[in-house]
Amino acid sequence: MPSNQEVTRVRTPRRENHEVLATVSSLLGSKRVTLQCMDGIVRMGRIPGSKNKKMWIHEGDVVIATPWDIQDSKADVIWKYTRPQVEWLERKGYLK
Repeated sequence: MPSNQEVTRVRTPRRENHEVLATVSSLLGSKRVTLQCMDGIVRMGRIPGSKNKKMWIHEGDVVIATPWDIQDSKADVIWKYTRPQVEWLERKGYLK
């Protein structure tokens, strides 16, 4: 795998679905994480059962989270970015 590979398609957060970019700040165990969201709110994130085994999440990973409608302090993690995708997001100005 060349290190200078170009990322062609990167999934970006969809505003109409209330998705926000977030960084995993700590792992709480039992499929739960603490998220530092790009809108300035620290949320408790939950990894849904359908993504639990497919997505290995570590501290410092950049993810897409969907805040709950009934409780804004909690969110579901729906997507995890790879390292080249994170670099692309930084170049395009999505990450602050």
